[in-house]
Amino acid sequence: MAIVNLQETNDLIRDITAKRAVESLPFAGRYRMVDFALSSIVNSGINSVGVMLPDYSRSVLDHIRSGKDWDLARRRDGLAYLPAALPDNDSRKGDLKDLYANLDFAELSDRKYVILTNGSFVYNIDFNDVFAFMEKTGADITMVYHVADEDRAGKNVIVETATNGMVTDLSEAPSVKKGQKVAISAYLMPVPTFVYIVRSSYEHGGQDFTVDGILRHQGEHKISAYEHKGYVAHINSTAEYYKASRDMLKPEVWEEIFMGKEHPIFTKVKDEVPVQYKATANVKNSLIANGCIIRGTVENSIIFRGVKVGKDAVVKDCILMQRCDVGDGARVENVIADKNVIISKNRWLKGAENYPYIVGKNVRI
Repeated sequence: MAIVNLQETNDLIRDITAKRAVESLPFAGRYRMVDFALSSIVNSGINSVGVMLPDYSRSVLDHIRSGKDWDLARRRDGLAYLPAALPDNDSRKGDLKDLYANLDFAELSDRKYVILTNGSFVYNIDFNDVFAFMEKTGADITMVYHVADEDRAGKNVIVETATNGMVTDLSEAPSVKKGQKVAISAYLMPVPTFVYIVRSSYEHGGQDFTVDGILRHQGEHKISAYEHKGYVAHINSTAEYYKASRDMLKPEVWEEIFMGKEHPIFTKVKDEVPVQYKATANVKNSLIANGCIIRGTVENSIIFRGVKVGKDAVVKDCILMQRCDVGDGARVENVIADKNVIISKNRWLKGAENYPYIVGKNVRI
């Protein structure tokens, strides 16, 4: 079985997640962040999945619905929504109280193992490989990590391992250095171990599963760490979201994440007309979703469904979410525009290369 934890802190990405969970953030033209965890789970043959809802859950519920697009709308097992604990029961923050409130989902299951993951990572993982590694090492818990390819800011869990793959140390760091082993918040363990960790950590005043359940009790369990050697991005800041989105314009990254025949990334299906490229359109190195009408220039950009780009308009190094409208002659560069943004005729907007200008939902400029 699997539990997808959508209780993710979003302080460094609040500009575009003020009214939505990080996991429901639109990504790569037609996907949502939660699609990567859900797709990796179902592609690994797991069909009993609990989704632990965030505080702002409407967009998550609207996107996943019955789970049909992930083949989780089943008479037996399939998708279950796990609601957040009532705030009047416990004032503690963190995900432990919500896991504790939904422990019966795991306890009443007939499954022997549980995968706990969250939805703020971009990856495409076969969890069967993680299970095989766990059996090989004889560990009580197996976590997944990747090796950072560059320095980056943001809170992460750093892993140190022996040559046999067993974890020798875990620590929480405010930033990551190139070459460090970074956990990607995916843990595999027997259901009784999971139940014990959640119950004992919560009843002793814990708040966070990773910090209070894993880091502070690592001496009680044999923990191994499986290295995922493919592409990984942790969307824990606006800068990381912007960078990961632009990474999708690299053919080798796009092919690895989305083009695997045995491991596709599923999402909510929407039937819309193809993109209309008018005679004045000029498009280079961009992802453009269905339903768009392009009359101007688009370069190095991610364009979501239903966006209109007017004649003589220039969109460069931008992310334009659903139903944005760029007027004739407008110029936008290094901009992240949320849904339904209207940029009027001949307006110019420009952000910095590493610090994009952000336009909130339903804004008219």
